[in-house]
Amino acid sequence: MAGWNLMTNIIKHPRLLSVLQRITVHVQPAYWTRFKKTAEVGIKSIHAHGLRSLLTVLGIVIGVAAVISMLAVSEGASFEAQQQFRALGSNNIIVKSVKPASLEASSSNSGRPQAIAYGLTYEDILTIQETIPGISNVIPSRIIKKDVRHLGRDVSTDVVGTTVDYPASRNYSLRSGRFFSEEEMLGQRNVAVISDEVARALFPMTDPLGESIRMDGNYYNIVGVMEPEAYSNLGRSQAGSSNAAPTRIFIPLSAARYRFGETLVRQASSGVEMETVELHEAIIQVQDQEQVEAVGQIIEQILERRHRRVDYAVEVPLALIRQAEESALRDQIVAGAIAGISLLVGGIGIMNIMLASVTERTREIGIRRALGARKKNIVQQFLIEAVILSGVGGLIGVAIGILIPVIISIFWGMTTIVTVTAPLLAFSISALIGVVFGIYPSVRAANMDPVEALRHA
Repeated sequence: MAGWNLMTNIIKHPRLLSVLQRITVHVQPAYWTRFKKTAEVGIKSIHAHGLRSLLTVLGIVIGVAAVISMLAVSEGASFEAQQQFRALGSNNIIVKSVKPASLEASSSNSGRPQAIAYGLTYEDILTIQETIPGISNVIPSRIIKKDVRHLGRDVSTDVVGTTVDYPASRNYSLRSGRFFSEEEMLGQRNVAVISDEVARALFPMTDPLGESIRMDGNYYNIVGVMEPEAYSNLGRSQAGSSNAAPTRIFIPLSAARYRFGETLVRQASSGVEMETVELHEAIIQVQDQEQVEAVGQIIEQILERRHRRVDYAVEVPLALIRQAEESALRDQIVAGAIAGISLLVGGIGIMNIMLASVTERTREIGIRRALGARKKNIVQQFLIEAVILSGVGGLIGVAIGILIPVIISIFWGMTTIVTVTAPLLAFSISALIGVVFGIYPSVRAANMDPVEALRHA
């Protein structure tokens, strides 16, 4: 009943005809008077069959609401994906070490433990830096899984050995303290910057700055703590985990190389596994954003020549952003097409009810024709009724369509974005449907023989 009352109030609102009058202020007075009377007859007819009219516009309401809601969800998902790629840096190229499946099989079938070598090397990075013009910086890193302890507490975390430019390359910020310096990098100092999660796990009641943590018998002085969201886009752990690393510690790459070596030993279900990986990841920064994708292709060619097997992966966030935009556009087209079916069904409902109205009002049409009404007046009358039905349904659908994404965001935590285009597009389509599907019933009513219409009981 709430929907019916809303529709009734809209149709009976005294401003409706005044709005039409302002829109047609430049139209000749005589024409406007006829049009006004025709509109009044149409509004009265809709109001006289209120429940039927409400059921008729339900298809339009559902269709418009579905179009806006689906586009809002699709736009929100696209925004989140693009934000994740942008966090990696649009001027960055990320090269990662990837363990080939053939090495996985050979290591599991081997009777005795042996070190398997794969992935990026320091020579790879040096060749890329010296060969390709336009590269402003290269930031290598190693990622090693370690147990970190402080007093009676311990946590398993990824230890990232990297350079001083790593936070800036990933747009990370510090909650407190600082990142390690170039001097500490060159001196292989045992200093560490910990994530907020490590700080809360090892130092729940105290400030970690200036404290020490222990890894493999060596102590590292904490000089900084990352913001809680600073590691959220770090991606997959290259130390063997297939999920996003929940905690991380950053130390100088020189210290990681000196303290841990280049051969990693870990205990697996099949026995002891040993891997030789010089670098797990390298962030390559390009000066000109227009050249990023071209540089990425050159890097792939260099690595293809230097490696016997594909034990690397090259990611270009800028290309991923463009793919996400293209995918979002396809999703929006599909979502709009699916929701448009509801609008089509609503249009068919309007045509059906208008045809029934023509049959019911055959005698009325005959009387109007006998009193001098022209065919175009009859067409106007029924066309106005169809447009009002679809227009009112479109307005209700827009209100519901804007409300649904808000509910989804509140209760399901999904990002939804309602653009200005979506409601305008949905409402315009609903009004167009009223015109298109109202033409046939209007013409059919206008083409009735006045004499035959007057004989209709």
